[in-house]
Amino acid sequence: MESMTGIDLRLVLPALSAWLAAWLLIAFPEWAPGSQAALWAGAGCLGLVTWRASDHRRRGSRRGGDSRWSGLVGRPPMEAQAQALAVALVCCAAAALVASTVTVAGANRLPPTVRESAASQEALTVILTVSSIPVQTQSFGASSFGPAGFGSAESPRVRFRGTVTGIEPAGAERQAGAGTLSVPVVVFAEAAHGEAATLQIGSVVRVDATLRLTAAGDAASALVFGRGPPELVAQPPWWLGWAGGLRSGFTAAATALPGDGGDLLPGLAIGDTSAVGADLDTAMKTSSLSHLTAVSGANCAVVIAGVMLLTGFLGLRRGIRIGLSLLTLLGFVVLVTPEPSVLRAALMATILLLGIASGRPGRGVPLLALVVILLLAADPWLARSYGFALSVLATAGLLVLAAPLTRLLSRWLPIWLSAVIAIPLAAQLACQPVLVLLSPTLPLYGVPANLLAGPAAPAATVVGLIACLLLPWLPAVAGGVLYLAWLPAAWIAAIARTSAELPGSRLPWLGGVLGVLVTTLLTVAVVGLVLRGRTDDRTHGGTQGPALWPMAAITVLVFATGSYAGTLLGSGVGRAVAFPEDWQIAACDIGQGDAVVVRDRDRYALVDVGPDPALLAACLDTLGIDRVDLLVLTHYDLDHIGGAAAVIGRVDRALVGIPENADDERLHVALLEGGAEIREAARGDTGTLGGLRWEILWPVRGAPSMQTGNDGSVTIGFDGKGIRSLFLGDLGAESQDALRRVSGPGSVDVVKVAHHGSGDQSPELYADLRATVGLISVGRENGYGHPTDEILAILEAAGTQAVRTDRQGMLVVAPAPQGGGALTIWNERVEGGEKGGEKDGAVAGPG
Repeated sequence: MESMTGIDLRLVLPALSAWLAAWLLIAFPEWAPGSQAALWAGAGCLGLVTWRASDHRRRGSRRGGDSRWSGLVGRPPMEAQAQALAVALVCCAAAALVASTVTVAGANRLPPTVRESAASQEALTVILTVSSIPVQTQSFGASSFGPAGFGSAESPRVRFRGTVTGIEPAGAERQAGAGTLSVPVVVFAEAAHGEAATLQIGSVVRVDATLRLTAAGDAASALVFGRGPPELVAQPPWWLGWAGGLRSGFTAAATALPGDGGDLLPGLAIGDTSAVGADLDTAMKTSSLSHLTAVSGANCAVVIAGVMLLTGFLGLRRGIRIGLSLLTLLGFVVLVTPEPSVLRAALMATILLLGIASGRPGRGVPLLALVVILLLAADPWLARSYGFALSVLATAGLLVLAAPLTRLLSRWLPIWLSAVIAIPLAAQLACQPVLVLLSPTLPLYGVPANLLAGPAAPAATVVGLIACLLLPWLPAVAGGVLYLAWLPAAWIAAIARTSAELPGSRLPWLGGVLGVLVTTLLTVAVVGLVLRGRTDDRTHGGTQGPALWPMAAITVLVFATGSYAGTLLGSGVGRAVAFPEDWQIAACDIGQGDAVVVRDRDRYALVDVGPDPALLAACLDTLGIDRVDLLVLTHYDLDHIGGAAAVIGRVDRALVGIPENADDERLHVALLEGGAEIREAARGDTGTLGGLRWEILWPVRGAPSMQTGNDGSVTIGFDGKGIRSLFLGDLGAESQDALRRVSGPGSVDVVKVAHHGSGDQSPELYADLRATVGLISVGRENGYGHPTDEILAILEAAGTQAVRTDRQGMLVVAPAPQGGGALTIWNERVEGGEKGGEKDGAVAGPG
């Protein structure tokens, strides 16, 4: 089966079948045994039918065939039917192979021992093999709340992936044996910086811990929460151990170099991203350069191409050159850590090189499809990996689109420039439908950023690798080479930061399934135009008149572009582009509930999460927030915690109130499983968010009353960068008066009015605060009469300007350009209950 463009698609449907089967069965492993039997039976029946049809066709051919088909374009019906049967057979067999793997591996991934240990939350000792580089994480123990403030202590915790091979009861006699389990896990363990360096890939360690199961379909079966530092049981095997010292030495030398270049270089050269900070990581993602921070198929391709060029210059025979290239690639994979993502990247790079070297990129498609089937059959849990999907799509885009896009652009541009533009554009087009699931935005400067930064990546990779290999033997020479590798790395980081700070770097887009469908439709239209033009040029010499398909594709693109432009101009979503650049506070319009963001540059705190995950996700996407550094859950009413699902897995640390029931405990567990560190907050806790200082003013730890519910709302204040703010949760008048007596917050610039503007308020507190702006997060037609006339009168008497989400939509506060304590207020103007019109800015003087 070939398309009209000459691309062999015969294995594409089987690859999709295997992917779909894996995606479903890893989520419902109980279906795997029955599905396996049904699919193998179906494959057997289809094989028998295919054999009978083939035998019938051979007999007809011996009798001379049917002359009625001679001279006609296309295949006779019998041959087409036989081919369709063959494709169906391979589809069924590919899906059956995946089902068999899930059936066999599913039981080993989550044996009864692990399931029972996680359910009982008993203390135990696990023996596991380290399978990724440990990454330092924040710790929020009591020592972090010393005089220096929250998070000031050096973090003693690390996170890494591993495979549990044995479980011992807590307190049992230590044994050398590892056991017989094979359970993939993510480990959170105590380890200082020096101790973390000893946890090399392939090491066997023993950890006292508790287990928590993950959701079905997750790449890891459980989370391991260590209760002490790991104990080294065995060193890595020699074929892994040689790379550990080399890797850690290079990372230490590179990160000693100045600025972002030193932090980015280990990722570019050897795939170690542990030095990339949150702000640089955000800039790389915003500018569509995140693929450069870790090893990808491009890195592997650069290594192979470098060896092939060098051996060609030396005049070696082709067989020797290929053998040396593969040997070098093997060593490179071990050096940059032989994780599944790296192995996948090496395979994809090999496919890409084979396809390009063949001179006909379409020939790489069946090989890519075959590798997808084999990878999914070996590890079906890849089916739900975004990294796997993006790797496959990027490779397919390069194989199918890079060459025709180059030819298309070469009509107006030099051929070399056309190729430089076509490569990132092809990958971006292919990956965009999946990228909108990760972030429903369009990277306006993604292609230009890749054009500028892309050529520097191979230089950083090759020169960085040379420095890495020289470092143990010629450290002085390696130091000079390291500075040469630092230059392209610093250039890439500068491009990322510059493009991320440009206005409109991320344009809003539809999220969820609808966003994927619309993006896919537009991508298909663009691809169809490109490939149709290629076909017309080949078959008609470019003289073909207008055809139906190009006209339809152009119509779709024009209509979509016009609709999107109208959306940007006519809705509040598009106005996110024009927020004040130095905004510090944003109250999300999430209905009757609280969700307020506090920001300093690329550091974000979120106070409560509102009632609905979808509404919160839309607000965070509009603000361009991918990660929350500090989450504050004031209390456990649904209108303050109902949207938590939108941030699970995206939170670094969380301050919470005292849990009141099992549901509250389960929310804590979900945050922990998502990687957050949690602390029950109380008066006196302090810390920083970038250049802002925060302090908890309420509740009082150990007090006999007002510890939970509305009156126990965690009350936090922020101070810095020209704004002092206070967030009152749902405190009532009694608890507000107690807060006033105990903490004496003094005057502030911004107050988040308590309890959505209810009448249960303390006039004395608001008079003491003398806030310039009072933020009221409240829903339209909420049925409670919020905000009440009483609180509006209280605010007016205190000289506080009331702004409210029910009438003004999202509210954003920033320091006014003239300074002097003035504030800039940006809001979405709401007319007749609907968002629309131009942006409205107001400047309020100091209170």
